[in-house]
Amino acid sequence: MKKNYKIGLVMKSLQADFFKVMKEGAIRYAASLPFLDLVCVGTATQTEITEQINLVNSLINQQVDAIVLVPIDSKALVPPVVEAVRKGIPVINIDIRLDSDLLNQAGVEVAFVGPDNFAAAYEVGKLLSARLQPEDEVAIIEGLAVADNAQQRKSGFIKSIEEKRLRLIASEPADWETAKAVKVFQNLWVQHSDLKAVYCSNDAMALGVLRLMQEKDQYLPVVGFDNDAVMKDFLSTGRLVATADIFSSQMAVRGIEFALNVLEGKMENRGIHPTPYAIVEK
Repeated sequence: MKKNYKIGLVMKSLQADFFKVMKEGAIRYAASLPFLDLVCVGTATQTEITEQINLVNSLINQQVDAIVLVPIDSKALVPPVVEAVRKGIPVINIDIRLDSDLLNQAGVEVAFVGPDNFAAAYEVGKLLSARLQPEDEVAIIEGLAVADNAQQRKSGFIKSIEEKRLRLIASEPADWETAKAVKVFQNLWVQHSDLKAVYCSNDAMALGVLRLMQEKDQYLPVVGFDNDAVMKDFLSTGRLVATADIFSSQMAVRGIEFALNVLEGKMENRGIHPTPYAIVEK
């Protein structure tokens, strides 16, 4: 490396287990590089779009050398990203893809470093669908609808549901949040007493669903996504059929590594660069 670099890592809710792990992994990695000053920032919840835009703008004003970004909203974060790039600050998009059409319209290219959410959700969904019979009623608890990964995970689940000829009777967003998932699922369960299974687009929402089942001492099979540590007991008992581990701490490291390579002129800031995932069962 030719100089010291200052890189900003912009995440979503730092209250969420997924992003706590991402932050810890990034900090460990940065600590091993004396030339790197890593600035880790994030929002308080999964839905604070304006706050996240302000965080990106703040890093632009600080004249960081690069930004690694997990956008809450795939469209709303495009304008500050475009501004950063036009000011000579490369932005590496990780985890949740920015809207490619809006980027193209602005004439801006950024690399995406992250998992295939559709494929991972499809594989998780197949494990749950295999336990069911055609025409069984199922529901999806979605993430934040404006996020590309929420859309991809929903589509992956739907593919597995359609292949088994299950009846999708509801697909409702709970914005990645445990408390919201409890409320959404409670209403669904009252309205659809013949419900046979629940597909959750992240583990935080699966946690809310399973806690409500615990209260009622009535269980339906559930799948999640993220392999949060808090789900270990549910996995060990089989209450959570499966989840997908997309290795959040290493994803952030990959994003930072990519940013450093771009700054050093070793790589161009473009293209899709897949990160691994693994399906986790009991």
